Amino acid sequence: MRTGDFMGHPAQPAGLPGRETPSLAVMLSSQTEQLALCRELEDIADSLPASVNRQKCIFAAQALATLVKRSHAYEEDVFFPWLEALSEADAPLLSILERLKFEHFEDECYAEELVEVLMKLGRGDPVNMEATGYMFRGFFEARRRHIAFERDHLLSYIRP
Repeated sequence: MRTGDFMGHPAQPAGLPGRETPSLAVMLSSQTEQLALCRELEDIADSLPASVNRQKCIFAAQALATLVKRSHAYEEDVFFPWLEALSEADAPLLSILERLKFEHFEDECYAEELVEVLMKLGRGDPVNMEATGYMFRGFFEARRRHIAFERDHLLSYIRP
């Protein structure tokens, strides 16, 4: 594997004439950040109900509020259009991208709810701890599956 490769793919995909080439490294870095946030949310969920770190909840809320939208915007505005053009918009890819966009929408709505709950936890406001734990787990498990799906299916369209 060459330096900078990820799963056999170059860190910077080849460009198309007349088009800006997106950075695969940006997408992979974003995924790494999201997975780290998932670990933080899992730690918070594991700490419920007795050992909640209020400061950690506030930091996680702030990160969650920006990270999900920022990563989705990059994928949908830069990476997905580039990938469509590179692959000449074949039907399987278009289906994959539609699925991912729908998941982005769902995840952003879910993230907004989590931000509210995290802020309540951070302030020490009462919340239903059992429901909160399920919310966290549902979100971070879905994000992990989503990222794994992106890595398994999108990266196969990038040829070294």
